[in-house]
Amino acid sequence: ILKIDKSFVDNIPGNSENVAIIKSIISLAKNLNLKVVAEGVETIEQLICLREYNCEMIQGYYFSKPITHPEIEQLVLKKSWSVA
Repeated sequence: ILKIDKSFVDNIPGNSENVAIIKSIISLAKNLNLKVVAEGVETIEQLICLREYNCEMIQGYYFSKPITHPEIEQLVLKKSWSVA
Protein backbone atom coordinates (compact mmCIF):
# COMPACT_ATOMS: atom_id res chain seq x y z
CA ILE A 1 0.00 0.00 0.00
CA LEU A 2 1.27 3.44 -0.95
CA LYS A 3 0.09 6.20 1.39
CA ILE A 4 -0.57 9.79 0.38
CA ASP A 5 0.28 11.98 3.36
CA LYS A 6 -2.23 14.39 4.84
CA SER A 7 0.08 17.31 4.00
CA PHE A 8 -0.71 16.78 0.30
CA VAL A 9 -4.44 16.28 0.90
CA ASP A 10 -4.86 19.38 3.10
CA ASN A 11 -4.83 21.91 0.27
CA ILE A 12 -6.85 20.18 -2.42
CA PRO A 13 -8.66 21.05 -4.58
CA GLY A 14 -7.15 24.57 -4.41
CA ASN A 15 -3.44 23.76 -4.65
CA SER A 16 -2.57 22.72 -8.22
CA GLU A 17 0.90 21.48 -7.20
CA ASN A 18 -0.56 19.11 -4.60
CA VAL A 19 -3.18 17.94 -7.09
CA ALA A 20 -0.42 17.14 -9.61
CA ILE A 21 1.59 15.27 -6.95
CA ILE A 22 -1.45 13.26 -5.82
CA LYS A 23 -2.37 12.32 -9.39
CA SER A 24 1.24 11.27 -10.05
CA ILE A 25 1.37 9.14 -6.90
CA ILE A 26 -1.87 7.39 -7.85
CA SER A 27 -0.64 6.78 -11.40
CA LEU A 28 2.71 5.44 -10.17
CA ALA A 29 1.02 3.14 -7.68
CA LYS A 30 -1.32 1.73 -10.33
CA ASN A 31 1.64 1.12 -12.68
CA LEU A 32 3.37 -0.79 -9.86
CA ASN A 33 0.18 -2.70 -8.96
CA LEU A 34 0.05 -1.07 -5.54
CA LYS A 35 -3.04 0.10 -3.71
CA VAL A 36 -3.23 3.74 -2.64
CA VAL A 37 -4.65 5.26 0.54
CA ALA A 38 -5.06 9.01 1.01
CA GLU A 39 -4.75 10.03 4.65
CA GLY A 40 -6.22 12.98 6.49
CA VAL A 41 -9.39 13.59 4.50
CA GLU A 42 -11.53 16.08 6.42
CA THR A 43 -13.91 17.63 3.87
CA ILE A 44 -16.38 16.50 1.24
CA GLU A 45 -14.41 18.51 -1.35
CA GLN A 46 -11.27 16.48 -0.62
CA LEU A 47 -13.26 13.25 -0.82
CA ILE A 48 -14.81 14.18 -4.17
CA CYS A 49 -11.44 15.14 -5.64
CA LEU A 50 -9.73 11.95 -4.50
CA ARG A 51 -12.55 9.83 -5.91
CA GLU A 52 -12.23 11.72 -9.22
CA TYR A 53 -8.49 10.95 -9.20
CA ASN A 54 -9.34 7.23 -8.72
CA CYS A 55 -7.82 6.95 -5.26
CA GLU A 56 -8.77 3.47 -4.03
CA MET A 57 -8.83 4.03 -0.28
CA ILE A 58 -9.50 7.16 1.73
CA GLN A 59 -9.28 7.72 5.47
CA GLY A 60 -9.63 10.64 7.80
CA TYR A 61 -11.79 12.61 10.19
CA TYR A 62 -14.38 13.13 7.46
CA PHE A 63 -15.47 9.56 8.19
CA SER A 64 -14.65 9.28 11.90
CA LYS A 65 -12.23 10.37 14.56
CA PRO A 66 -10.20 7.47 16.02
CA ILE A 67 -12.39 5.10 18.02
CA THR A 68 -11.78 2.04 20.17
CA HIS A 69 -12.41 -1.57 19.18
CA PRO A 70 -15.62 -1.81 21.27
CA GLU A 71 -16.87 1.43 19.67
CA ILE A 72 -16.23 -0.05 16.21
CA GLU A 73 -18.23 -3.16 17.12
CA GLN A 74 -21.16 -1.07 18.33
CA LEU A 75 -21.04 1.13 15.24
CA VAL A 76 -21.06 -1.85 12.89
CA LEU A 77 -23.88 -3.58 14.76
CA LYS A 78 -26.11 -0.48 14.97
CA LYS A 79 -25.70 0.94 11.48
CA SER A 80 -27.14 -0.37 8.25
CA TRP A 81 -24.46 -0.19 5.58
CA SER A 82 -24.59 0.18 1.84
CA VAL A 83 -21.77 -0.14 -0.65
CA ALA A 84 -21.49 2.65 -3.20
